[in-house]
Amino acid sequence: MSQIKAITDDSFEDDVIHSTKPVLVDFWAEWCGPCKMLAVSIEQIAEEYADRLQVATLNVDENPATPQTYGIDSMPTLMLFSGGHVVGTKIGAITKSGLISFLDGKL
Repeated sequence: MSQIKAITDDSFEDDVIHSTKPVLVDFWAEWCGPCKMLAVSIEQIAEEYADRLQVATLNVDENPATPQTYGIDSMPTLMLFSGGHVVGTKIGAITKSGLISFLDGKL
């Protein structure tokens, strides 16, 4: 069972802004090749960090309002939210070790 939560524009506030845990949001699109490559690492991170972090994905084509709010125009974009605020952003494909370094520096 996946630890990743698929979120929408409508659920973003409840699932991310009001979350009691930090949330890593993967903004992705079906047509995005690097997004597909990143998906495996995201899945592994969701399992390995399950006690410290919620991982969520948001399809930007189906949910355009949230990416617009946060000025996202490149895929993939990863944003780490804590306490309702963005505490870190990574744009583009990133290795799993790079993702771990990013998260460990912020959590």
